[in-house]
Amino acid sequence: MTSVTLLQHDGDWTVDDLRELPDDGLQYELADGVLLVSPSPRPAHQRALGRLFLELSGPCPPELEVFVAPLDFQPTARRSLQPDLLVVRKEDVGELAIQRPLLLAVEILSPSTRAKDLLVKRALYEDSGVAAMWVVDLDEPSITGWVLRAGRWSDERRAGGDEEFRTDLPFLVAIRPASLL
Repeated sequence: MTSVTLLQHDGDWTVDDLRELPDDGLQYELADGVLLVSPSPRPAHQRALGRLFLELSGPCPPELEVFVAPLDFQPTARRSLQPDLLVVRKEDVGELAIQRPLLLAVEILSPSTRAKDLLVKRALYEDSGVAAMWVVDLDEPSITGWVLRAGRWSDERRAGGDEEFRTDLPFLVAIRPASLL
């Protein structure tokens, strides 16, 4: 059962409207003008996020930067997404948000966000020109990744348990999904 909430608003929500919302521990995202509200993540999610950040920070080239949520990716005035982890070019980091396409967006699945991450956000990242996306499933554990080619997700890669998830986008890295638990 998901706990994602859709709130009504006079007209479409915009990134300017997000600045008026309370800082209350909830996650606020925009999907083409529709506000999505999710609860804060569980400890297992945050543990995996911290470990994944450490795995990526070490080999990250100096011209790139690794961030953890909350940090808004706002490719349009009606779209604001917060990947659990993201990799960007340092030159693309704005004062309030990232507006240029991400090199990598990572979503760690939670019971309350699974459908949103796999369906809505995956499609929005593709449409926004994100170069690569990974989905981490702690229930298996596994990592599935896609690369954007000609505007579509392709080159699906998957590794589970102690198998290595190996990729060179956005840079060369090998991660064992079980090490994130």
